[in-house]
Amino acid sequence: MNTKSEQRQKIKYRIRKKISGTASKPRLSVYRSNAEIYAQLIDDVTGVTLASASSKDKNIAAQKVNKTEKSKLVGGAVAQKAIELGLSAVVFDRGGNLYHGRVKAVAEGAREGGLKF
Repeated sequence: MNTKSEQRQKIKYRIRKKISGTASKPRLSVYRSNAEIYAQLIDDVTGVTLASASSKDKNIAAQKVNKTEKSKLVGGAVAQKAIELGLSAVVFDRGGNLYHGRVKAVAEGAREGGLKF
């Protein structure tokens, strides 16, 4: 019998088998904990994180909105950092979570920020 975390790990591996980020089109990886949400732009060829944003960032944490709204702000913040680096296209990695709720909000925020998936 697999635990919930083992099941999610299998899903993550299944997703990662299919997608990979490059320097020109990095992987937008989303990690969701119960309280916070984190997003990173990763170049898998060199194994380097190009940019990151999280709900713990000072300007996002200071805003009194619900977790879904904070997730949208995180998506916008990571999109802004990507555009500063000259990146416009990314590959979305939902990290084993369903594309729903906070994970979807990060994607929408990134799209509104100017990133193309």
